[in-house]
Amino acid sequence: MSARPRPPAGRHPRALRSLATVPGGRRGKWLVLAAWLLIVMALGPLAGKLGEVEDSSANAFLPGKAESAQVNTELEKFRGQDEIIPAVAVYSRDDARTTRADAAKAGADRTALASLVPEGQKIAGPLPSDDGKALMLVVPLTTGSDDFTADLEKVRDVAAADAPSGLDVAVGGPAGSLIDSIEVFGDLDTTLMLATGAVVTVLLLITYRSPVLWLFPALSVGFAAVLTQVVTYLLAKYASLPVDPQSAGILMVLVFGVGTDYALLLIARYREELHRHEDRHEAMRLALRRSGPAVIASAGTIAIGLACLALADINSSRSLGLVGAVGVVCALLAMITVLPALLAVTGRWVFWPFVPRYGTEPRAARTVWARIGGLLQRRPRWSWLMTVGVTAVLALSATGLTMGLTNEEMYQDKPESVVAQEQLSAHYPSGSSDPATVVVRTAARDEVRQAASAVDGVESVRPEDRTADGRLTTLSVVLDDAPDSEAAKKTVDRLRDAVHQVEDADALVGGTTAELLDTRRAAQSDLRTVIPVVLAVVLLVLIALLRSLVAPLLLLATVVLSFFGALGASHLIFTQLLDFPAMDNSLPLMGFVFLVALGIDYNIFLMTRVREEAALHGHTKGVLSGLTSTGGVITSAGIVLAATFAVIATMPLVSMAQLGVLVGIGVLLDTFVVRTVLVPSLALDVGARVWWPSRLGQAPTTGDVRPAKEREPEKV
Repeated sequence: MSARPRPPAGRHPRALRSLATVPGGRRGKWLVLAAWLLIVMALGPLAGKLGEVEDSSANAFLPGKAESAQVNTELEKFRGQDEIIPAVAVYSRDDARTTRADAAKAGADRTALASLVPEGQKIAGPLPSDDGKALMLVVPLTTGSDDFTADLEKVRDVAAADAPSGLDVAVGGPAGSLIDSIEVFGDLDTTLMLATGAVVTVLLLITYRSPVLWLFPALSVGFAAVLTQVVTYLLAKYASLPVDPQSAGILMVLVFGVGTDYALLLIARYREELHRHEDRHEAMRLALRRSGPAVIASAGTIAIGLACLALADINSSRSLGLVGAVGVVCALLAMITVLPALLAVTGRWVFWPFVPRYGTEPRAARTVWARIGGLLQRRPRWSWLMTVGVTAVLALSATGLTMGLTNEEMYQDKPESVVAQEQLSAHYPSGSSDPATVVVRTAARDEVRQAASAVDGVESVRPEDRTADGRLTTLSVVLDDAPDSEAAKKTVDRLRDAVHQVEDADALVGGTTAELLDTRRAAQSDLRTVIPVVLAVVLLVLIALLRSLVAPLLLLATVVLSFFGALGASHLIFTQLLDFPAMDNSLPLMGFVFLVALGIDYNIFLMTRVREEAALHGHTKGVLSGLTSTGGVITSAGIVLAATFAVIATMPLVSMAQLGVLVGIGVLLDTFVVRTVLVPSLALDVGARVWWPSRLGQAPTTGDVRPAKEREPEKV
């Protein structure tokens, strides 16, 4: 049988050639497996400690330079080791005034809960509302207790027990909101890992239709997950890598999705080489050499793109970017070492029942992609113009986005703290359950209090605590409006303007409303800062990989277009199907970085193969051959990645669900529209000039365009 001439091995970097000989070598495979087993056994126990270094404090999700974050830092001077967080119990009736029995119930609860109150604190209330339809009990709890969560649950149990008929009772306030958010993230890592693992397993079984083969990429991804958790834990503990519960949860989804993608690409190339080479070790060595550059470039692009989030001001964005970059690198290491070693050890039989036999042609599953290529070749300009038009129409759906979720809108299922806030807003000044906090020099306290009281939208101001040395004082500022409302945010702006004008007061305004306001503004600033850097970095990687200027610019443009199309499609799903009232402030930036980094992934896989084929057969045939040979594996990879991110969409937190939907839709657009139609038709329409200024850019469209000294004779 005649085998197609391939680019000579000497054209690949020496380091890559050396790497390729180890995992697929007769001896190297055993060394690689032994090394991984030693790593997992020695360091594996550290993987379970990742939760110990997660930062779930308020500042972990705030802009690092925000005034509200500075307030949280200053408040540590008041609290010592223990933080006082109030739980607010509200007893209300919808259409009637509260009764004596209701008041007796609230009074009895106050007595029953007295043992939970820390020394020096007292329960406030029962406080009646002006409309007479509600009572409020404010129970201060301390984070220094043996079990803060158990204390909050006791408050809820006591308040709910033996309530008079028709009396609605809910417990919220800062303590209730904190516990509800902790419960959302409590089992997030385990839930996401199990769900993602199940999804990947099912999709691998469908993809390979083999009872054995799916085990090897799944096992390799498992190795990658352990290594990721270990490295993340060590970097967090000893190198101050920021890790929060959200980034730790998404980390596993990213590792499973990206790792499986690389496994699919490597196995597909290995299968091709097994048809051409009798020795499986030689086949693996060549598969690594020829798919390695694309895989490494892909991982590098994703990791560097995510690392650009280190420039973001919002701490949770920085955490997700840096932790995600660690996960991608670990996934890459596992896929180019342990997976090749496992496959080289087992041999051809793992592909059963579709075993690739030496000297036979690969299965004819490529005919679909060959037909698509034929259609694109006939009308390339019409094809890419039509695709751009359809994507642009989707992008138009993103106009009129409503940004910023209120506390009530943050959960797919409404927790008790949200119900309590709704009841409080209906009967009390909406900000009474969660006042703004002003930290001020004690000497200027009265002047600042007077200035704050005069602000429009402020209901009341009262002094709270002093530091031990008496230098600082906190003021509790109750706002007229709900803490997460637009009106309250405007009041905070006016409040800040007023107290900042008091000389020598060094006044700072924080609290929930201020945190929401600071986060929204930082998200807008991060968009302007991070996006240009991500685009520049991805462009440089593409230029270095493809040795061209035209192709990278076109590829980057297609991915950006795909992002806006995905954003518009997601907006339609959020508003028409899922009934989300708004998008989370961080979603545009997170979605952009993920989709540009992951979307360019498939363009890299496609165009590196196109470039390889173009050097053998000329540009036009190279484009068609590249599309045909990568169509199946890239489609499978896209479906796997989209499905893994769809797991996030099932999470109870709306912001995470929105990220899962956006990235999933974007990956599918990249897979079925951008990579299948837009990029190949653009490459066909532009012609060989797409490779300018490399030698391929001046080459004829057909025939072997390599210099004669680089050509290989056909092998029998």
